[in-house]
Amino acid sequence: MIARFALALALAATLWGQMPAAGAAEPADPSEPRLELDAGGDSWMLSAEFEVPLTRAFEDAVRRGVPLYFVLEFELIRPRWWWTDERVAERSMVYRLAYHALTRQFRLGFDGLTQVFDSLDEATRTMAGIRNWRVVDAARLSPGTEYEARVRLRLDTSQLPKPFQVNAITSRDWNPQSEWKRFTFTPPTPRSAQ
Repeated sequence: MIARFALALALAATLWGQMPAAGAAEPADPSEPRLELDAGGDSWMLSAEFEVPLTRAFEDAVRRGVPLYFVLEFELIRPRWWWTDERVAERSMVYRLAYHALTRQFRLGFDGLTQVFDSLDEATRTMAGIRNWRVVDAARLSPGTEYEARVRLRLDTSQLPKPFQVNAITSRDWNPQSEWKRFTFTPPTPRSAQ
């Protein structure tokens, strides 16, 4: 009986040690969005994975020389029960995906930079994997306060040529719905303040 109790206690201690800490920034699923402090501790950086909504119509349009614009949007909100929610941070970044027929390469432009890829799949994978995107200064967030964060990657149909904009209104293939990825975020209280 005592041996079983000791075994159960040891098993519980082992499992307890493997559980993530409450309020940790790292989610259990690595594909879920997460916020982490940069090396200097002065900014929160976003990392996330997306499914790029490329249909056959999009692929054909890109290969025929029509550039596609995707917008990465991030919002951080502090809920308030006594007033409207406070919008703490809003960031966006525009990606331009185009095909260069002479070199037979895909070009992905963002933040003044351009990357070249041999396949559309490589270009979209790069666009879908956001790493260490600076979204908010650490000084703007209160430690121990819960925030609601949301992020999405969507096609900007307003940047399409006019004939394609008409298709975007009438065809589901040209207007894929991108859902917000939502998660709660609580900046940890510094150890010196505990």
